[in-house]
Amino acid sequence: MTPELDVHPSAFPLHPPPDLVDPGLLVDHDWHAFTVVKQMTNHWERPGWGKGRRAYYWMLTFPEALHLLDRTRHCQNELAHLSMDPVPADGLHVTLTRVGSTDRVSNQQLRLLAELAEQLPEESFRIAAHPLAGSRGAVRFTLTPWSPLVRLHAALCAIGHQTGVPGGKPTAAFRPHLGIQYNNRERPAAPVIESVARLRTLAPVSLEINRVDLVELWRTTSSSPAYRWRVVRSVALRTRSGHNASLPGGLD
Repeated sequence: MTPELDVHPSAFPLHPPPDLVDPGLLVDHDWHAFTVVKQMTNHWERPGWGKGRRAYYWMLTFPEALHLLDRTRHCQNELAHLSMDPVPADGLHVTLTRVGSTDRVSNQQLRLLAELAEQLPEESFRIAAHPLAGSRGAVRFTLTPWSPLVRLHAALCAIGHQTGVPGGKPTAAFRPHLGIQYNNRERPAAPVIESVARLRTLAPVSLEINRVDLVELWRTTSSSPAYRWRVVRSVALRTRSGHNASLPGGLD
């Protein structure tokens, strides 16, 4: 059963879509939310990310998804005139849920969290990344369907509560997406929306989701800011035969 999403002040879009499975409804919902944005904000000025800040997250990463990388490069090249900060090829990710800052999560909690994740009944699944929409601080792919992502989020939140880690937003506020470039200054949204609209006829890219990564995440402070991470534990989702296992990347 898929948990219900709800209106949440920190979520974008504020209201959840009317359906978590139908691709057309999800794509339209994301696009409509973006088209009513009037002013874009600087993504890098979000609170909670001071200098040297590091935190643990559950994420989906795509080191071998060559079709996704090709589509991302094409979209980034088409939007280069906006002078946003592109997500690097090895930085594409879907944030699932926050575990907690590194100074508030112990190694013992991390180990227990990874062990519990390996016991989850969640199965591998496929999603599609649709060009293109955005938020107040980024340009991003719409993901469909949402239902397996929402179930995975809820399962990871549940084991987070079990281990006593600080955690992040509730599942009700989860809005899955895949960012490809971050807005780096205050600007009117209309020119960005107009540019993004030209890329919306591109075909979606299919992605196989067969693992989830527990990572230590930080921001670079170079001239082109980006998120970077190291994989603490990569946990395989169950196959239809019901088995899963740890993948390369172990706890220190």
